[in-house]
Amino acid sequence: MADGHESDKNIEIWKIKKLIKALETARGNGTSMISLIMPPRDQVSRVTKMLGDEFGTASNIKSRVNRQSVLGAITSAQQRLKLYNKVPPNGLVLYTGTIVTEDGKEKKVTIDFEPFKPINASLYLCDNKFHTEALNELLESDDKFGFIIMDGNGTLFGTLSGNTREVLHKFSVDLPKKHGRGGQSALRFARLRMEKRHNYVRKTAELATQFFINPTTSQPNVSGLILAGSADFKTELSQSDMFDPRLQAKILNVVDVSYGGENGFNQAIELSAELLSNVKFIQEKRLIGKYFEEISQDTGKYVFGVDDTLKALEMGAVEILIVWENLVFNRYVLKNSSTAEILIKHLNKEQEANQSNFRDQVTPAELEVQEKMPLLEWFANEYKKFGCSLEFVTNKSQEGSQFCRGFGGIGGILRYQLDIRSFDELSDDGEVDVDSD
Repeated sequence: MADGHESDKNIEIWKIKKLIKALETARGNGTSMISLIMPPRDQVSRVTKMLGDEFGTASNIKSRVNRQSVLGAITSAQQRLKLYNKVPPNGLVLYTGTIVTEDGKEKKVTIDFEPFKPINASLYLCDNKFHTEALNELLESDDKFGFIIMDGNGTLFGTLSGNTREVLHKFSVDLPKKHGRGGQSALRFARLRMEKRHNYVRKTAELATQFFINPTTSQPNVSGLILAGSADFKTELSQSDMFDPRLQAKILNVVDVSYGGENGFNQAIELSAELLSNVKFIQEKRLIGKYFEEISQDTGKYVFGVDDTLKALEMGAVEILIVWENLVFNRYVLKNSSTAEILIKHLNKEQEANQSNFRDQVTPAELEVQEKMPLLEWFANEYKKFGCSLEFVTNKSQEGSQFCRGFGGIGGILRYQLDIRSFDELSDDGEVDVDSD
């Protein structure tokens, strides 16, 4: 069940990302767009009273057009709030106003929803755009992990959050090597060497506090710390008195890596995979890795490409549907004007521009568009009907990028072996056509 819940949460996150994109591009005339966010345990009555006061103030706006649009937006917000007798457990987000569409027409929009996790922001703004900053904060993964990659050549500080890795800082160091020369000065050389090593560890410990402790709360800003390196420095650092005890408590793992710097950072992420298995970056690599494994072993339990994947879905053969989160395909429900037959087509931007896709192949009859919907949205709404789980992936990891470029950003791991090609031969004869249901 935990997996199902996680999958649902990922779909919620995708829906909010999509909504944010739409809201950020929307623009209106004048200050007629209201962004209203109520945190959990806020009072609907307080906001209703505030909107009433705002209505009174807005009545004094001199410009008639602006005054009417602002009053209209406030009225819409008041009407929508009447549907709620109390604020939902995770808070309430409401956007309302008149936006200007691409063809220059004005359109009223009202969007209200309860976020998928508590939103700790209170906001009321009347502007010519919607404010989505608080929603973006919701999307930031709760789990942020700190990495310190330390060896004899230098140190790198980085973080991994969700599937985003970031290098915060790196510095190099020139430490004296052990040598057998010096005669009576050998002890002095050894002491100087130890002193430089000590200073290096101290500098790293100080920078770790600077990067991984939040100055306002005095608490670590990461869920866990991974120390990595090719020499003994990482162990020295973890046991050192100079290393902040608040960070010491956060050490999850100390790993040996063959490289320093960014290569060491990537290797440390790989080696800590078990620990960070709930981080999206690792989940994504594993999932696509499993998919590639099916292909390399030629098990027949895989499918890729829009048409083949949809055929396998219709048969209930797909166990895990993998889709790139920015897939640009639209699902068209088309009606043949002469035979009244309903066809379903999935087209990308180039195919949409080709008019022959909207005409019957045999007769020159026009195909009327009955319904148009982004394919991703259709998947998010319908995937449960096919008995599969839906996973959105990005192209930020090496595997993700390969999946998007080489396999068209859509595919699936199947429950059993299936040769899609044999079904194609049948459909060409007109006996079976999976898409025309």
